[in-house]
Amino acid sequence: MDADPQTADLAPSHDDAASARLKGWLEDYRPFTDAPDELAPPDGSTPEPWLRFLRAVAAYPEGEFAERFALATRHIRDAGVSHRIYGEDSERIWPLSPMPLILAEKEWTEIAAGVEQRATLLEAVLNDLYGEGRLVSDGHLPAAAVTGSDDFVRAMRGVKLPGGKPMHLYAADLGRGPDGRWWVLGDRTQAPSGAGYALENRMVLSRAFPHLYNAMNVERLAPFFSDFRANLTAAASRTDPRICLLTPGPFSESYFEQAHLARYLGFLLVEGDDLVVRDGVVYVRTIAGLKRADVIWRRVDADFIDPMELNSSSHLGVPALLEAIRAGGAVVSNMPGSGVMESNALLSFLPALSRRLLGEALKLSNVATWWCGQPAERELVERNIDTLAIAGAFGGKAHLAVARGPRLLADLSPDERSALRVAMHERPVDFVGQEVVRLSTTPTIRDGKLQPSPFILRVYAARTEDGWRIMPGGFCRISDQKDARALSMGAGAQASDVWVIAEKPVEKISLLAQRDGARVRRITGNLPSRAADNLFWLGRYLERAESTLRVVRSLCTSLMDPDAATHSAGETLDKLKGLLVDSGAVEEQSLGHRVTDVAQAALYDEEAYGSVVSQVRSARRAAASMRERLSEDFWKRLLSLEARLKEEKQIRMSESAGLEQAETALQDLSTLSGLTQENMNRVAGWRFLDMGRRIERGINTSRLMRKLADEDATIDDLDLLLDLIDSQITYRSRYLEGISLTPVRDLVMLDPYNPRSVAFQVITLKAHIAALPVLQDDGMPEEPTRLLTRLACQVEVQGAAALDGPQARAFEHMLLDLSDSITDRYFLQGANATPTKKLGGLA
Repeated sequence: MDADPQTADLAPSHDDAASARLKGWLEDYRPFTDAPDELAPPDGSTPEPWLRFLRAVAAYPEGEFAERFALATRHIRDAGVSHRIYGEDSERIWPLSPMPLILAEKEWTEIAAGVEQRATLLEAVLNDLYGEGRLVSDGHLPAAAVTGSDDFVRAMRGVKLPGGKPMHLYAADLGRGPDGRWWVLGDRTQAPSGAGYALENRMVLSRAFPHLYNAMNVERLAPFFSDFRANLTAAASRTDPRICLLTPGPFSESYFEQAHLARYLGFLLVEGDDLVVRDGVVYVRTIAGLKRADVIWRRVDADFIDPMELNSSSHLGVPALLEAIRAGGAVVSNMPGSGVMESNALLSFLPALSRRLLGEALKLSNVATWWCGQPAERELVERNIDTLAIAGAFGGKAHLAVARGPRLLADLSPDERSALRVAMHERPVDFVGQEVVRLSTTPTIRDGKLQPSPFILRVYAARTEDGWRIMPGGFCRISDQKDARALSMGAGAQASDVWVIAEKPVEKISLLAQRDGARVRRITGNLPSRAADNLFWLGRYLERAESTLRVVRSLCTSLMDPDAATHSAGETLDKLKGLLVDSGAVEEQSLGHRVTDVAQAALYDEEAYGSVVSQVRSARRAAASMRERLSEDFWKRLLSLEARLKEEKQIRMSESAGLEQAETALQDLSTLSGLTQENMNRVAGWRFLDMGRRIERGINTSRLMRKLADEDATIDDLDLLLDLIDSQITYRSRYLEGISLTPVRDLVMLDPYNPRSVAFQVITLKAHIAALPVLQDDGMPEEPTRLLTRLACQVEVQGAAALDGPQARAFEHMLLDLSDSITDRYFLQGANATPTKKLGGLA
C-alpha cells in the first residue's frame, strides 16, 4: 500500500516525481535580492519546518493540493466569510492563501517574548497617562505628543479600572527587516481586529490538510481564546456575567469577524442601540426588559462610544457610557482612551520609556520614527525628507496625502508634495518621519508557482491574571505587490494562516468544556430586542418573497396550461397583475406590458421594493445583522438564492423559463422554512421569526380574499385563490361537488386546521405571544395579547356565509395593528425602555 503523503512522518520522499517536484520548486524560487525571505535565509539553507511542509506537499499527486484547498475554501464562499475595503459598499470574499506562514518554535519564542514585553510597557504607560501623569510632568513625554491624539480621552483621567487593566487584548504588527530581525511596525491598542479571521484561516487550512496539520505539530489557538474569555469573565463583579461584544454594525469592515468571535466565545453581539445606561449601570435591551451588561468588549473606536461626552454625531455608541465606567457599572475593554498608544508620535519615545519603566531595552525594536514636534527631530526629517516616509503623527488627519498611511514624497504628485510641505511647515507636530523598512517575503502560490510576497504579521496578546498570554500564531497579510516597503497593504492583499511548529506533539485542545465542568442550561438567556426585530422582519421578508413567487408562477402557468387558457384573456389575469402592483413588485405602468415582461420585473427588478430579489436582499440584510444566531446551512442557502436571482436577471424570460425560475426559488424558500422549523430551538428567537411569517401570511391571505373571493368572484378567481395559498388539494379532497364561494372563504380565512388560513395564523400567534416574557408580573395582559385576543374572538365567531370584503379588511388591519404593537413592546424601545418588574408583596 502507498503511504499517505500527509502521514509519512514528513521524512524525505523516495518518490522520484515528488523529489523532482520539490527540487524544481526550490531551484525556481527567486527571492528579492534586497529583502530577506522566509524560505531562503541569508545562509542559503531552507528552514527545516518549511522543508517538511514542502516535502509533504510535493508528495501529493499532481493537482491534489489545489483540489484540496479549493474544496476547503468552498466554506469561505458558502459561509459568507467576508470583509470590506474602506470606502466600498459591498463585501468581498475573504482572500486566503493556501500557503501558511511557518515559524519554528525557537524563533516564535523570541517573538512572543518581545510582544509580551511591549504589551507590559504599553499597559504601564497607559496607567500613568490616565493616572498620576508622572511621565509628562517629569519630562519623559511631551504633553503635545499625548494630547494631540484624538484617542486621548481626558474624561478617563483618574478613573479606577477593575484590576488596573486598561487593555485585555493587544496586537502588534511585525515585519522582518533587512538585518533578519523582527521589527514592530505599529501597535494596536484601541480595538485590535483580525483575531477572528485568524480562527477562520486556521479552520480552512486544517480542513484542507488535516493530517499534515497534525503531523507538523502546529500549536493550537483555542487555549489563547480560552484565557481571554476567562479574564473578561473574571473582570466582572458577578459570578455569571453577561459579556457583550459591541460592534459598529453590519457595515463594519470586519463585521463577519465580530459575529464569528461572538459565536465562538459565547458573547452577546450588540450594537450601540442595544445598550442603555440607567443610574450608572449598563443594560441590554431585551424582549424581557432591561438586563444588565457586565462586560463590554468594544470594537467601536473610543471617540464614537458616548455621544454625550465625546463625538455628539455618533450613532454607534451608548449615551452616558463613560458615566457608567466611572461609576463602576460596567467593564469596557479595551479602556476608552487606550488608542492613544497607537499614535506614531509616541513610537520614538518607547525605547527610552522601556528602560525607565521596565529597566530593560526593547526586545523588539519599532521602526525608527522622528516626531516633528521636537526641533532637532524636525530638522532631521526636513534634511532627509526625500528618503524618509512621511506619516501623520496622530493618524491620517494631518493631511490627505498621508490619510491611508506613510508615503514617500517621490510617490506623490508635484501638487501633493507642495501641499504636504506647506502643511508640515505650518503644523509640524502633526507629522513624523519614518525609516523605510523593506519587509521580508514569504512563499505564496501564484500562477501555479512558488513566488515570494511581502508580508506583515499581526501577533495578539491577551491579559490574564498571570500576565500576558501570546496567541501562538496570528494574522498574516500578504501583499500582491513586489514592492516590499512597509508602507501599505492594498486591496489586493491576501491573508495567510500562521503555523508555529512545536518541537514536540501538541495537545489537542478546544473551547468545549470538560466533561463535568459546565452547568447544564437549556435556555441561552433573554433575546436582545434588536435580534428579535431582525428575526421578525426576516420572517416577513421571506413570506413576502414566497407570496410574490406564487403570483409569478400563476402568471406563467396561465400562458402555458390549456386548462387555464381563460386566465390569459380574462379579468383574472388582470387581477394577478394588480396583485403584483399592490405588493410593489412592479410599477403600475407595466400593466400593459407582456405577461413575461411583468413576471420578469416582479422577479428581478432591484428598484421595485416588492420584487422577489428586493425581498430576498432585505431578508439577507436582516439575517446579516444577527449572523451569529443562524445556522451555516441557512445562511448559505439564503446567499445562494440571492446570487442566483441576480444571475438570472440577465436571461431573457419565456413562459417556461419564468415558471422554472419561480418554482426553483420557491423550493429554496421551502428549504429555508424547513431549516428554521427543524434546526432552530423553540426559544424566543424562533418564535419571532415565525411570528413575522404568520403575520405576513395572515395579511396577505386577507388581501387575496378581498381581491379574489368577493361577491362577484368567478370560478376562475376562486380556483386561483386556492392555488395562491396552496390549498387546492385540501379543498378538492373535502368538496367533491366543485368550487363554491362560501367553502372557499371558510377554508381560506376561518379553518383552524388549514396552515394557510388566517385562523391558523391567529392560533399560532397566540401560542407564541403566550410563551414570551412579560415586563410586569401583575397578571395583566400586555397590549399585543389584548389585540390578539380580540382578533381571535372575531375570527372564531365569524361565519363563512357572512364573511365579506370589509370584514376581511378589518382582519387585515388588526394584524397590521398587532405588528405595530409587537414592535412597540418587544423591539428597541428608545427612552421608554424599562427593566422587568416583579411583585414584591406577600400573597
